[in-house]
Amino acid sequence: MPIHEYKCKRCGHRFEALQKAKDKPLEKCPKCGGPLRKLISSPAIQFKGSGWYITDYAKKSSPAAAAAPPEANSAPAGDKKDAGKASSKKED
Repeated sequence: MPIHEYKCKRCGHRFEALQKAKDKPLEKCPKCGGPLRKLISSPAIQFKGSGWYITDYAKKSSPAAAAAPPEANSAPAGDKKDAGKASSKKED
């Protein structure tokens, strides 16, 4: 159900109301009984349930990973394999 935001034209009271899309807009302020104006606001989205995984969101980098030198964080994949092969070869 969408959340609609209203503002009273008389007293300026702002509030939100949980209403179905089929419901008529509210007309009277719950505080003073004055006329209301429906406001346009950005929607708030929350993903809940078992269908959402941590991989569905952007990764946040940790401060330690950002401060470490690049060569300590990642080495080319071929370097580690080649280094092991080179030391195990016998020289003629």
